[in-house]
Amino acid sequence: MAAVALFLALLAPGSAAARIFGPDALWRIVHEQCVPDQQRHGDPAPCALVDLSHGVARGYAVLKDIRGATQYLLIPTARLGGIESAAVRAPDAPNYFAAAWRARTFLDERLPQPLPRDAVVLAINSRFARSQDQLHIHIDCIRADVRAALAAHAAAVGPRWAPFAVPLAGRRYRAMRVMGETLGTANPFALLAAGVPGARAAMGSHTLAVAGAVFAGGRPGFILLDDEANLPAGDRAGSEALQDHACAVARRG
Repeated sequence: MAAVALFLALLAPGSAAARIFGPDALWRIVHEQCVPDQQRHGDPAPCALVDLSHGVARGYAVLKDIRGATQYLLIPTARLGGIESAAVRAPDAPNYFAAAWRARTFLDERLPQPLPRDAVVLAINSRFARSQDQLHIHIDCIRADVRAALAAHAAAVGPRWAPFAVPLAGRRYRAMRVMGETLGTANPFALLAAGVPGARAAMGSHTLAVAGAVFAGGRPGFILLDDEANLPAGDRAGSEALQDHACAVARRG
C-alpha cells in the first residue's frame, strides 16, 4: 500500500514519479493488484472497489487518489488509452461516466454529510493534460466559483452543445444539459463525439466534465462541459481544474 501511495502522490503531469514510472502506473495498479486481489480474495485492495459483474472487458475499478481528502479515480479494467479511445463511445460501450457518478458515494464516506448533487463534478483530461495513458475519470468536489457560475446560468444550458455564458476556472467551455437523476443511457463520450463539430476526429484534444445540477422546479440533471486544447494560448484542456481537491463546498454546505 505504501508503494501505491507513493505512486499516486506524484502522478501530476511533469512530476518526477510520472517520469520514473511512466504513463502505465495506474494500469499496473489496477491490472496487477486490484483485479487479481478481487478475483482471488474478493478484496479489491488497494482499490476501494472493483466491479467485474460484466466481465473484465467491461468492468471498472475505483481508486482513492492520494491527492486531496476526497478525490477518487474511476479506471476501466480493460486497457483503454484515454478520451481518444473509440471504444468508450461505441454504441455498446460501458457508460463509465454513469459508473463514476454512482461512485461519488465514496466521497460522502469521507465527509460529515453527503454532498448535494451540484457539489460533485466528474472530469477527464485531454491527452495534453494527463500523465497517465490508462483512461481515468476524476471524481471530486466542484470548485465553489464554478458551482456558483453553473447555478447562475443553468437555465441557459440547452440539450445541444453551445458556448457556456462565462469562463470557468479561466477557460471557455461548451455546455449541454442531460436531464435525469442518473445518466442512464446518456454516454457523455458519445454525446461529445456526435455533437461538437470535429470532435470525433480529435477527441484526444478535448476534455470533458460532467457536473451534477438541479434545474428549475428542482429537476435533477447534469451539465456536460467540453473544452478543446489550444497549446499556443496555454490551454491544455484539463477539466480537472474545475474540481477542488480540498472540497471547500463541504464546509460551506
